[in-house]
Amino acid sequence: MKNQRTVTFNHNPLLQRELPLWRPRIVMLALLAGSLTLGGRALYLQGVNHDFLQAKGESRYARSIDVPATRGRITDRHGDMLAVSTPVRSVWALPADAKLPPAQARELARLLELDVRELNDKLAGGRDFVYLKRQLSPEVAEQVAALKLPGIHQQQEYRRYYPGGEVMAHILGFTDVEDKGQEGIELAFEKQLAGRPGLRRVIKDRRGQIVEDVAAIRPPRDGEDVTLSIDGKIQYLAWSALRDAMQQHKAQAGAAVVIDSRTGEILALANAPTFNPNNRANLTGAQLRNRVFTDSFEPGSVMKPFIAGLALEQGKVKPDTLIDTSAGRMTIGSATISDSHRSNGPLTVAQVIQKSSNIGTVKMAMHFSPAEMWHHFDRLGFGTPLNLGFPGESGGRLRPAKTWKPIEQATMSYGHGISVSLIQMARAYLVFARDGELLPLSLTRVDGLPPNGQRIFSPHTVQTVREMLESVTMTGGTATKAQVAGYRVGGKTGTALKLEGGRYTKRYISSFVGFAPVSNPRLVVAVMIDEPSAGSYYAGTVAAPLFSRIMEGSLRTLGVAPDAPLTPLHLARKPAEEGEGIVPVRGSM
Repeated sequence: MKNQRTVTFNHNPLLQRELPLWRPRIVMLALLAGSLTLGGRALYLQGVNHDFLQAKGESRYARSIDVPATRGRITDRHGDMLAVSTPVRSVWALPADAKLPPAQARELARLLELDVRELNDKLAGGRDFVYLKRQLSPEVAEQVAALKLPGIHQQQEYRRYYPGGEVMAHILGFTDVEDKGQEGIELAFEKQLAGRPGLRRVIKDRRGQIVEDVAAIRPPRDGEDVTLSIDGKIQYLAWSALRDAMQQHKAQAGAAVVIDSRTGEILALANAPTFNPNNRANLTGAQLRNRVFTDSFEPGSVMKPFIAGLALEQGKVKPDTLIDTSAGRMTIGSATISDSHRSNGPLTVAQVIQKSSNIGTVKMAMHFSPAEMWHHFDRLGFGTPLNLGFPGESGGRLRPAKTWKPIEQATMSYGHGISVSLIQMARAYLVFARDGELLPLSLTRVDGLPPNGQRIFSPHTVQTVREMLESVTMTGGTATKAQVAGYRVGGKTGTALKLEGGRYTKRYISSFVGFAPVSNPRLVVAVMIDEPSAGSYYAGTVAAPLFSRIMEGSLRTLGVAPDAPLTPLHLARKPAEEGEGIVPVRGSM
C-alpha cells in the first residue's frame, strides 16, 4: 500500500493532452454566426417585416367568418312568390363553458323542443363545438338569449319557406339545413340561387364570443331570383284535379303537365303522391319522385298518331286509304297481335286512329324499315333526356334499330316495347299543335320570341292528323269524355299493361295527351294515372276526364276564345274506349 502513488484529478494524464488549436476557434465562430443570425432575424421581424408577428398575434384572437348571402327567390310567371328565404337563428354551444344547473337545462330543452337527456348528451360529448338546434324562429331565439346561459351562443342563418306547400313541391324541390338545393328547381338552379357568402374580420375572446367587428373583407353577393314559366293558378288547378282523380280511381300514382304550345313553356307540372316541403318529416322516396320527369312507362296507343303522321308525310297512305283489319288478328313470326274489337272490318287511316286499331297501325308501320322508324322516334325526342337541367330526368328506352325483331317493330308502333316519360310525350305532341314544329321546352319564363324548333311534319300532314285526333274525342272515338264545352279538342288515349320483371302484369297505366283548341292550338296537356283500381282502367274513362278538367280550366284561365258552340257535351253511356288496343302480344317476341 505504501508503494502505491496517489494521482489527484487535476493531475490526470488525460487532461494533460492538448486540444487541436482549430477546434475552439471553429466553435467560437459557430456561436458567433448563430448569434448574428438570431439578431438579424429579430431585427428583420421587428423593424422591417413586422406584419409577420402582427399576424401571429392576431391569429390568437382575430377570425374571418362567413357572412351568409340571401338565397334568391323563386316566383311564378306572374311574380307570385313560390320560394323565399327567411332569417332564423341557430343555437350552438361550447360544451367546456356550458355547465348548466338542472333547472336551466330543463328550461333550455323546453325552448329547443329537446329531451333534457338529449341536451345533456350534446353538452357532455367532449367536443369543442356543437349545434343544439338549427333554424329556430326569431321569437324562440330571443327567449333563449334572454336566459343568458354560459357557453350558449347563436348565429344567423336562413330557412327556405314555400307558400305553395304540396301544390308546388315537385317543381321547387327543397333545400337542406345549410340552405343548399337538394331537389327540383332548388337543385337545378343552385348556382344562380345560392349567391356567394361574404367575409368579415372579427375579434373573439377565448370563449368564441365576438367582442369587436373589425372590418368587412368581402361583402356577400345575394343569389339571383328565378322566374319560372309556371302559372300558379293553372298549377293549382292541375294539382287539385290530379288529387281528385287519384282518390276516385284509387290509383298508386299520377302526373300531369300543361305546356304553352306557342313558346314551349311548362305552365303546370303536378305529381301524386306529394309532400309538404315546409315539413319533410317521415318522407319516403315515392313521395319525392317527380314522375313527370323521372318515371318512364310504355305509353301504349298515344304513339299511334306518330306512325300515321309518318305514313302520311311520306305518301305511303292517305286519310281515306282502307286498311284491312277484318280478322282482328295478325301473326308475325310466332307471335300474334290482336285488336280488342275484332269486327272492325276495313278501316280508313282516320278510323284506325279514331278506333285505336293495333292491326291498322302495324300495317302502316310495316311500310318502313326499323332504321326509318327509329330515326323518326329519335327526332321526336324519345330515348334521350330533354336536358332541362331537372335532376333525375329519364331518357326512356329506345333500343338501337339493328336489334329490332319484326314483332318488336310492330309492337313499338302502338307503344309497347318502348318507354317514355310523360314530359317527353307532352313535348312530342307539340308537333300536332304547332303545324309540325317541335320546340324545346322551358321551365323558366320565355320573354320575347321563342327559340327555333325542328320541323318534323309538314303543316298539311299535321292538319290531317289533327282532324283524326279530334275524331277520337267525338262519338265513335275512344275518348268522348275528353271533350271540353266550347272548345274543339284533339288527343289520344293510351292504356298499357305494366311491364315488371320482363313480363306484362294485370296492372295498367292510363294516359291521355291532347291539345286545344283544334282550330288554333294553344295548350298541350298530358296526364297519366298509374294502376287505377276502382274498377275501370281504360284511359277513356280514367285519364280523359282528368284531361278535360285540366284543359277546360286552363283555357278559361288564359282567356282563350272558344272555337265551338257552347252546347252540352255528349258523353256516351258506354264509350268506345274499350277498343284501345291493349290486348297483349301472344307468343314469343
